[in-house]
Amino acid sequence: MGEEWALGAGAKRVELDGGAMLYDASRAGNFAPEWFDPVHWAGRGAIEGEARGRGTTVFVRAGELRLALRHYRRGGLVGKLVRDAYLWLGERRTRPFAEWRLTHHLHRHGLPVPAPVAARYRRSGATYTGDLLTERIEAARSLAQRLGDSGVPLADWIAVGRCIRRFHDFGLCHADLNAHNVLFDGDGAVWLIDFDRSRLRGAGLWRDANLVRLRRSLLKVSDPLPPGHFSETDWQSLLAGYAAAASASATATATAAGVR
Repeated sequence: MGEEWALGAGAKRVELDGGAMLYDASRAGNFAPEWFDPVHWAGRGAIEGEARGRGTTVFVRAGELRLALRHYRRGGLVGKLVRDAYLWLGERRTRPFAEWRLTHHLHRHGLPVPAPVAARYRRSGATYTGDLLTERIEAARSLAQRLGDSGVPLADWIAVGRCIRRFHDFGLCHADLNAHNVLFDGDGAVWLIDFDRSRLRGAGLWRDANLVRLRRSLLKVSDPLPPGHFSETDWQSLLAGYAAAASASATATATAAGVR
């Protein structure tokens, strides 16, 4: 599917020494390149926490904004040799710009994703490094964290299934749908995060592959936990929510067609 999306009037591109950045001036009108540097925030006592994955996401405070700053790092065997350098294939194909544009597109269409604030790449010869800033989801806890606490109620598994189906119906193929990238906010609403290497696609078997990947992640997270934190009933509840969301969407479409 095409990826030439309208970015909105607030989106700005700025040349930097050795690279460029995109940012949403409607969210951070005073944005500066220093915002990509954790040392900048540490010097102001503005770091509020962090989350570890392939790299570290730093949570910072910028006035009224609460932001998540992520430096792109490689995983797997390649990551042991090359920590954060990626092959240069042109600006639009840089990981931070591609993720910023996709996340911005999803956000503009009302999908539950964190609002993208800024993205940057810095080129060095045939490689580049990258960073991404998004708004932080307040009081968020991942599905993995909630599993580790005391398990997840069936109603929340249904909500997760509904949320995933909403993204799938929009055409979003998540490249790394796992228990750490599904979040619940302080009100219990479900969000998806981390759209690195994700893309929009037509309907296909990739939807099943997304669900299989999530199930593998849930089994891995729950394996060391006491029995009962994740069960087949939980998974079937997620699938029931996924199927119910599809039925609701089809009903709404048919109703709209009838009205016309």
